[in-house]
Amino acid sequence: MKQVFAPGCALVLYKPELAKKALRYIYETLGDTPEHLICCRHASNLEPGTTVINTCPGCQSRYKKEHGGISTISLWEILAESKTFPFPDYKGAKMTIHDACSTRAEKKTHSIIRKLLQKMNIETIEPEKTAINSICCGDSFYGSLPIDKVKEQMKKRANEMPAENVVVYCVSCINAMQIGGKMPRHIIDLLFGQETVAESYEPAVWHDKLQKYIDKH
Repeated sequence: MKQVFAPGCALVLYKPELAKKALRYIYETLGDTPEHLICCRHASNLEPGTTVINTCPGCQSRYKKEHGGISTISLWEILAESKTFPFPDYKGAKMTIHDACSTRAEKKTHSIIRKLLQKMNIETIEPEKTAINSICCGDSFYGSLPIDKVKEQMKKRANEMPAENVVVYCVSCINAMQIGGKMPRHIIDLLFGQETVAESYEPAVWHDKLQKYIDKH
């Protein structure tokens, strides 16, 4: 079975060094795994039977629905079952979690993310609207609402979070929670012991940069 690692456009833009660290771990534990940088919005040009290891909930959804002949699995699922990954110990830190829109029906993904948090000794405080009942962070309104209204949606969702530190696993959610006044903690940053830093406080700046990368790849 051939497998590739698709870090996703957003992660490569956000922290390319963590994408490389993840690829190195996959290579060391699962063997030869080429990096796949074609955006999931384009034809993958992958051989039938290839498994794509993803880190992005949007990529996971598109690979499942729009790319016939290939399968996909998240990096989070691989790490959740790992016996060798050096999980950091956050010593019972209390964090809440915002589940990404594209995983709303993905109960398995919700369970895996929480399993990873347990492995890192993080106490999860669930918001009222969570997992299959989660709602958008506000970012998906970009392009359909004026920017000030988009930010209002981000602040509204962030205010529903019962803890200051909000675990996310979508890069665009980082910006939304930051704009909303919370402290976003992306799962990949937590796993590799790094702080989460918003790419931009302005949705238009982030989306323009992301679109240019998508078009190029």
